Amino acid sequence: MNFESIRQYCLSFPHATKDIQWKTSLLFRVGGKIFASLSLNQYAQEKLAFKCRPEIYFDLIERDGIKPAPYVARYHWVALERFDALSEQELKSLIEDSYQMVFSKLPGKIKSQLK
Repeated sequence: MNFESIRQYCLSFPHATKDIQWKTSLLFRVGGKIFASLSLNQYAQEKLAFKCRPEIYFDLIERDGIKPAPYVARYHWVALERFDALSEQELKSLIEDSYQMVFSKLPGKIKSQLK
C-alpha cells in the first residue's frame, strides 16, 4: 500500500473524517477520535501510526520497520517506518481493527448521532 491507497482505505469506514494537524499529520477520525495518522512529510521516520490491541502490540514492534508510536505508545499505538512493513491484507486488517476499537469506545450519545 502507499499513501494514497491508505488514505482512501481510512476514509472508506463509516463516518470517517480527515483533517490536518500539527502541519505534518493527516489524521483520520471517527466521532472526533483519531484511529490513524499518516505523515505528510515524505522524509519523516514514521509514515503511518495506528492503535492496536495490547495482545499484539509487542509482537508488532518486534518486526522490522515497526516501532512504538511517539507520544502514544503507552496506549498501544504503533508507527510504521515504511508502508511495506506489513502485507496489504495485514495492514488493512489492523487499520480496520483500530477504527473498530476507537468507535467502540465512543460515548453512546456520539454513536447515536453518527447513525
